[in-house]
Amino acid sequence: MVFIKAFGAYLPARVVDNAEMAGIADAHPDWIFNVSGIDQRRFAAADESVADLAFRAAETCLANAGVGAASLGMLIVASGSAERQFPGPAATVAGRLGMAGAPALDLPMASAGTLFGLALASRLAAIHGDVLVVGAEKMSSIIQRPPINQHIAVLFGDGAGACLVSPNDGPLEIIDSAIHSDGLFAEELRMNPDGTLAMNGKMVIMQAARKLPRVISELLTKNGLRADEVQAFLMHQANRNLIVKVAETLGVNQDRFYSNIRQYGNTSSASMLIAAAEWSQKCDIRAGQPVIFAAFGAGFHWGALLAMGTSGN
Repeated sequence: MVFIKAFGAYLPARVVDNAEMAGIADAHPDWIFNVSGIDQRRFAAADESVADLAFRAAETCLANAGVGAASLGMLIVASGSAERQFPGPAATVAGRLGMAGAPALDLPMASAGTLFGLALASRLAAIHGDVLVVGAEKMSSIIQRPPINQHIAVLFGDGAGACLVSPNDGPLEIIDSAIHSDGLFAEELRMNPDGTLAMNGKMVIMQAARKLPRVISELLTKNGLRADEVQAFLMHQANRNLIVKVAETLGVNQDRFYSNIRQYGNTSSASMLIAAAEWSQKCDIRAGQPVIFAAFGAGFHWGALLAMGTSGN
């Protein structure tokens, strides 16, 4: 057995509302909200790096778990916006936490990175012990590179989320996961060599709206569960309209889908764990009730993970 022991999150202090974003992206505030469901997002300071964001979320998660970093067996950091190709932020975060000698793995994946990280951690925890999974993104530095694409720039924000996966105990037991990739769509959402972001928005939304309900249904059917039995769906916060579409396809009330995209925008691979951290603080995890994590992102990579509330909440 393997468990989710705790969550953590970090959001930068600077709040950028749609009025300010309109000036950056040359777009009307009402249009921004209508196409995305976003009112505001957070931007990191100029001297805050992806590793800085990841470290703050990691610290919060470990404090919530009551676990010292020196006891960790492994660190996984997912980010599609790290400032340098190598070494990635995982090594820096591990060094700052004091994880001398423990493996630190980078997943350079946008949007679906922490879902893949959780799936990996659920298998690696039996070998390495406690595994800390972190997603951190500084998208503000990318979307403001000229030429600014208003359809892309208005969507993104900065932040970090973290999760501790343990072979010992926790309020959520990880039951199963399903992860998929399809490189035929690699050009539809990509980071160009010059550091600019390119996205075929219609294709991304269309494929996400198809693939997310399918992979969630795949996982639930495999484990003899129905969508209406799930306590909460904790998804990558890509677009409010996409979340609504997934809920409708699964035939589940939108209230089951925790959403904070209105406040934070799309924080790529950080978003799912930021949402999970907030949800776990606001809601009681119910013993014996399923929780679904799901994400879709560049690659295309997508997947879902099934967890079950335990009696040790």
